[in-house]
Amino acid sequence: MERIICLAIGYALGLFQTAYIYGKLKGIDIRQHGSGNAGTTNTLRVLGTKAGLIVFAGDVLKCIVAVMICTLLFEKAYPDMTYLLKMYAAAGAILGHNFPFYLNFKGGKGIAATAGLILSFHPNFLVVGVVMFFGAFLLTHYVSLGSLLVYAAFMTQIVVSGQLGLFGEMSQSLLLEMYAIALFLTAMAYYKHRENIVRLLKGEERKTYLFKKVKS
Repeated sequence: MERIICLAIGYALGLFQTAYIYGKLKGIDIRQHGSGNAGTTNTLRVLGTKAGLIVFAGDVLKCIVAVMICTLLFEKAYPDMTYLLKMYAAAGAILGHNFPFYLNFKGGKGIAATAGLILSFHPNFLVVGVVMFFGAFLLTHYVSLGSLLVYAAFMTQIVVSGQLGLFGEMSQSLLLEMYAIALFLTAMAYYKHRENIVRLLKGEERKTYLFKKVKS
């Protein structure tokens, strides 16, 4: 039951579609401009750097809040499941962001929300995530490449960390359950980026610049 509660709390918070709401405040439906994606990168391209940063912060925050709420609710009762329940809460937030029911399940790609997962999951994950994303982005200006590398690193790191005992007294069965959720999120991110992957392979992916508003 605690798993379902965490997933539901995460999904409810994930429904706060920062890009869509911000776009509406500016008089547009962000899903009808640029790439059509209701996320940070498309907002940055269509509405500029300030808008992109606001949307990024909102999407990160909703995942962090979901994880914090679930941790406060269940940490004492289920100390051995703390990290697993964090993963369920974050998964719910990412699903809510990607597939909001009230927008016909057309949301974003979940990368900013995943940043919230990394920030709230374990301190050791932050450095690797930052290095992977900004290393790739600053060298290539491909947001999609940085995002995909972050997920690959996250999946690898969570398995290695779990097997090394970083998550405390979790049983192997709970660890495997957590790995399965992480694998699902990774697969979903790669699926959501399938068109980006094709363009990257063809050398046709669009570059993004933080301080240059690119016309859509």
